[in-house]
Amino acid sequence: MRLASALALALATGLPAALPAWAEVVGKVGVDWVGNDIVIEAIPDPKVQGVTCHVAYFDRSVLDRLSQGNWFEDPSYSALDCRQTGPITLGDIDRGADGENIFSERTSLIFKSLKVTRIYDAKTDTLIYLAHASELTQGSGKMSISTVPLYDAAK
Repeated sequence: MRLASALALALATGLPAALPAWAEVVGKVGVDWVGNDIVIEAIPDPKVQGVTCHVAYFDRSVLDRLSQGNWFEDPSYSALDCRQTGPITLGDIDRGADGENIFSERTSLIFKSLKVTRIYDAKTDTLIYLAHASELTQGSGKMSISTVPLYDAAK
């Protein structure tokens, strides 16, 4: 639902057509009695066939939001792991040092989002995936990293 809202906003504001990957919820673990959950999503890399990332993040319940305040925000913590899930074929990926955003999901009303960025390390022929929080008001040091060696995959 969050991604659908982001897509509607992107279409309404005329943002570029190159949209990040779609995520599929593959797991949801309840962590306490007030309904807080850890959500696990599968994210296929849209430009690298054969690589799927799984990201886990905290999703606050309505009861937690009411009792703790800060109604419009989830924590920045996340975990990421990416693996080869088929034959790897590289598409037209960004090979620059700043990488390319492959996934973004809002974790607050306007100020924060969870992003997954892909960076290509040419020297070791490895894809690096970085999950991080992007905050408008202040940066966040909360991140997770995963790598997928290419072993001369089809380029």
